[in-house]
Amino acid sequence: MLSFCQISNPFFQLIILIRHGESEGNCDKSVNRYVPNHKVVLTLRGHQQAKDAGLKLESMLNEDDSVLFYTSPYKRTRQTLDGLISGISNSGIPYKVHEEPRMREQDFGNFQSTAEEMEMIWKERAHYGHFFYRIPYGESAADVYDRCAGFNETLFRQFQSDKFPSVLVLVTHGIWARVFLMKWYRWTYEEFESLKNVGHCQFLVMEKNPETERYKFLTKLAKWDDDDDEDEKEYREEMKDEVLKNSNSYTDMNFSSSDLSKDSQRSQREKERKLKELFKKTLDKC
Repeated sequence: MLSFCQISNPFFQLIILIRHGESEGNCDKSVNRYVPNHKVVLTLRGHQQAKDAGLKLESMLNEDDSVLFYTSPYKRTRQTLDGLISGISNSGIPYKVHEEPRMREQDFGNFQSTAEEMEMIWKERAHYGHFFYRIPYGESAADVYDRCAGFNETLFRQFQSDKFPSVLVLVTHGIWARVFLMKWYRWTYEEFESLKNVGHCQFLVMEKNPETERYKFLTKLAKWDDDDDEDEKEYREEMKDEVLKNSNSYTDMNFSSSDLSKDSQRSQREKERKLKELFKKTLDKC
């Protein structure tokens, strides 16, 4: 999936969106019944994913680069940011950090209900449509789109400054990252709903073409109609090749398995199989 958007600043070269590392809420949904969503922390594996992502980020940067981090104010994204900074702290590359509330997770209605009640909500959402369905007392993805649009306008104004860093890193959440890309590249809501969630600490890379001054999206996103039995090694290599063949100045990227580990893929795919089965069942009842 390759798309374009034009930015005139000659120094600004790269945008990277990074989903937070594995959190306690990702492993145990009951956590969301008694811990506020913004206070959910990373697991030990999530902390390691963040540290590995920091080393990966450091390997992607050039000596003359500068970095601006924008992060969601949630605890798990702050902790992920700490891991990213630890990876580049010894490189001497200058960086700045801004916290942005508009980058927060989709609001699921404060403390979540029982497992049975939440299952009914997910079934209803699958039937209604993931983009427009508003969680009771919470938000829809369309609501996230609205605040993402405001954030984009803020970024576009900043892009005009020659002092803007060469690399922008957005540390955020899975749905926010997909909505950001949807807004930036003007994808339809059908295209948004066709996408699976991104992996923990997976890099979504947008690189500037110096000739066209447009940003090309280099990362292949997994879709619901992808083959579920696709070999894991082949999947990682396919993603690697997709970025490398389209990359101009960042062809020395280090594609470690930190964000595409086998355990992470197995866990994510098991969740996706269950969601896909649920989605198909609700469609059959329409």
